[in-house]
Amino acid sequence: MPRFNTNDTFNLLSKLTFRRCWNAMKVLVSYYLSKWTGRAIQWGYPISISFEPTTSCNLRCPECPSGLRAFTRPTGMLQKDFFSETIDQLSKELLYLVFYFQGEPYLNPAFLDMVKYASAKKIYTATSTNAHYLDDANAKRTIESGLDRLIISIDGTTQEVYQQYRVGGQLDKVIAGAKNIVRWKKELKSKTPFIIFQFLVVQPNEHQIEDVKKLAKEIGVDDVWFKTAQVYDYRTDPNHLIPVQGKYSRYRKTETGYEFKGKLENHCWRLWHDPVITWDGLVAPCCFDKDAQHQLGDLRKKSFKEIWKNGEYSTFRKKILQGRRNIDICANCSEGTKVWSNE
Repeated sequence: MPRFNTNDTFNLLSKLTFRRCWNAMKVLVSYYLSKWTGRAIQWGYPISISFEPTTSCNLRCPECPSGLRAFTRPTGMLQKDFFSETIDQLSKELLYLVFYFQGEPYLNPAFLDMVKYASAKKIYTATSTNAHYLDDANAKRTIESGLDRLIISIDGTTQEVYQQYRVGGQLDKVIAGAKNIVRWKKELKSKTPFIIFQFLVVQPNEHQIEDVKKLAKEIGVDDVWFKTAQVYDYRTDPNHLIPVQGKYSRYRKTETGYEFKGKLENHCWRLWHDPVITWDGLVAPCCFDKDAQHQLGDLRKKSFKEIWKNGEYSTFRKKILQGRRNIDICANCSEGTKVWSNE
């Protein structure tokens, strides 16, 4: 799990209110009751949500539907008015808001305005970026928006290695963007955002794990996280992405190929506290449903609170409790496994 950071943790705790604490307690209790009884019980509203700014991306990463341009759903941009209307429904209970699902958030021109809107409601805000658009102006606006956590994907410390996964990417832009953020954070005397280098460990870059720690320290990044890669065709691994070092892999090698390490127990915390909303208002169960095939509602037709308590959501939770392995998006999911680490 990520290391404890005092400033970031206290910042998150500062967003708590009695109503948010009470809501979180109800959600947690209903989750454990569901897990123990096998019945889909849901009390309270989401503690966290992921809101998708866009499905567009400038890169072509080999295991990403956005990078592969492999979506069946349309590409588009989250509209500010739609976002604010939805957040207004949830803000009193909502503690944590992730501005990410698929795509590159900074491609949405209204992205930082939406961050500022959520921050004004004392919601902890986070995003993940490939950092190609963190020029001087955007870096300054990012600090001013009140963003609490910024995850920068940096999957290599040399261009040759970086571009093997981040196809079409330029490492010098990533480094320059990170430096811009660190500089403006200091100049504006801001405690936020908490800046993270996220290193997706794959076979081409696993030899640079120590190098990325050094680079982060040189730039002034707050932490480095090492994440295991989801490989769709993991049994044969045609792109040779599964790392040799087992601690950084979701899969183990067998005589016939690879197998998934996870236990896939019949419960999932995400289904009780952390839904995903696509740019065009579809509610998906979690971030593993990248093409939003398991649609649990449409915010263009119903309010979020109606969808959260509806029959489709209840049915999906029941399926998880009855047999997680039988749901396609759950069969290759790291939730609940201990194969994600940082050092």
